[in-house]
This record gives sequence, structure tokens and C-alpha cells, in this order.
Amino acid sequence: METKVWVVDNVVDKKSSYPQILQAAALLRANEVVAFPTETVYGLGANAASTAAVKKIFQAKGRPSDNPLIVHIADHNQLEEIAADIPRVAYTLIEQFWPGPLTLILKKKGNVICDEVTAGLSTIAVRMPAHPVALALIQESSLPIAAPSANLSGRPSPTSAMHVLADLNGKIAGVVDGGETGIGVESTVLDCTTEIPTILRPGGVTKEQLEQVIGRVNVDAALLDEKQVPKSPGMKYAHYAPKSPLIIVDGEPFFLQQLVDKQRALGKQVGILTTEERRHVYKADVVLACGERANLSTVANRLYDTLRAFDDTDVEIIYSESFPADGIGAAIMNRLKKAAGHQIVREK
Repeated sequence: METKVWVVDNVVDKKSSYPQILQAAALLRANEVVAFPTETVYGLGANAASTAAVKKIFQAKGRPSDNPLIVHIADHNQLEEIAADIPRVAYTLIEQFWPGPLTLILKKKGNVICDEVTAGLSTIAVRMPAHPVALALIQESSLPIAAPSANLSGRPSPTSAMHVLADLNGKIAGVVDGGETGIGVESTVLDCTTEIPTILRPGGVTKEQLEQVIGRVNVDAALLDEKQVPKSPGMKYAHYAPKSPLIIVDGEPFFLQQLVDKQRALGKQVGILTTEERRHVYKADVVLACGERANLSTVANRLYDTLRAFDDTDVEIIYSESFPADGIGAAIMNRLKKAAGHQIVREK
């Protein structure tokens, strides 16, 4: 299959007709799969009402079928068509955070969305992306769009069209190239069907931001203890991993350097994931800076790109610094732990 690439201006007006958007939307209406940028990562979109279309997502990604997909919409009327018994708290959050990196788990309405999207669950995950290209594409297609991240299952999520093509060229119908994404990690997933809303996945909207708007918010026990069974089916799978083993180090730079030195003494090529503040502190075969420790939003923005960059080196093992787990740091550490398969070395 030839994968078409359309380059678009990321300040496109969703009400304007751009030839690239028209062509991509036509493919979506024909039940083909098209990747597109959002403010978080690139999504792999298909008609959420079509079983045939959605199955192409799972086939292209190699994604387990019990891993539900998020439905992306462009206006509030679409929400009313696919979700039922929407609680007041959800409307409060929508008013504050949509369009934006917040996915809400709501009760599914009728049979508009096919079962493959929800993995047979009675709930549906919905969000309205804050990216003009995404909104224009959804609007033009006149469809609710199911869209996980546009990468091979288990790989780091894509934050550029180049990342998408590295994983999926020849496997999907097209890629709308709107440049690099902004936030760099996926949306927060919040279950609004529980008495107290529960975070199932930390992301672009922090727990602190949510609580400023609606008060108390719970966190799924599996996010705090990997031995717990995740409430969100997709959270049980490995994600975001570079090709070489990744180990998180919870300790001072001197402790991390000792671990590196031991591996290098054994003849191994070693990489370090650090920040701009510490990139010159370490000695290793490859040292890559992932944003600034003083500004964790820059770490989130560059995390997946940095993990992918290690694949272009000869490193056999990667050590990563750890980060504070509050604010956007919760999402960063969640992704790093998944990428490392929860391998963490702690300084005693």
C-alpha cells in the first residue's frame, strides 16, 4: 500500500477547505486509516462507526483487540450522539478543558460506535483535540474518529509525521503532516462513571488542574502499584519502549554514573537519558538530553523523540534519570515506567 503524505499549515481554519484535508477526509469516509496530528501525539484515525475501518487500525498497529480506542470529535453535537447520561461534572470539565488533552470515560449511547472501539465495554472514551488540523479533518469527514497513537504497538508514540512513517509507512492510507506536536504525551484519561472521577492515565491535564475545577479526583490503584490490575484495559500492556532495554534510576547522578561504569567495564555500549542541566555531568557512549528539569513540560514534549533517538545509536542498554511525579511529571514517569517494563534501580 502506498502511504500518501499531505503537508498542511497547522494554523488551518477548521471551517476552510484545504485540498489536503479534503483528500484525507475522503479516505476516512471510505473507511481507510489516516494518521493526523493532535496537540499531544499523532493519532491513527478511522471511522469509529465502521467495524471494517477500525479493524484496520488494530491490524496496522499490531494492537491487542481488548485495548479500547479513544473517539475524537470536533463539536459538542457529536458527543450527544455517542454518549449517554453525561454527568454534570463532565460538562464542567468540558467547559474548562475542551478542546484539549483530556479524555472522558462516559456511558456509551446506542450502537453508533462499533464494539471494536470500546472493546465490548458499556463505556466510551471521548475527547476533542486542541489542534486545528485534527479539528478540520474531523469536521470535514463528518465522522467520529477512533484514534490511538499512530505507532506500532509497544513503540514510543509519534510526535512527528516522520515518526509515523518510520513505523507505519506502507501500512496505512495516509499521513497528514502538521509538523511536530506540542504537549508530547497523550491525553489524561478520566473516568466520569465513578462516584468520584478517577484518573486511569495521567497526561496533558494534571491531577492538580482537575482538582482546581471539580474538587477531589481519585487515581486508579494500578497507577500507584503495578501489581494491581488496571481498570483501563490498555494500561496492562507494555508501551513506549525503545529497542534497547531501558532502566530508570532513582538516585543521584553519581549513583547513575556508577551503574553506567559497571556496564561499560563489561564491554557494553551504554546510553543515558538526562536533561539539559546534567547532560555534561555524565560520561557514557551516548548522552541525550530530554528537555529541562526546571521545566518538566519540555521533558514531556521531547520524551518520545528522545527514546526513538536511541534507536539510531549502538547502545545496548539505556539508563534514565527519574523525575518528580507531580504535575506533568506524573505522566512522564508513567510513560518511562511503561517503557522500562517497571525496571527501576533505587539508590539505598
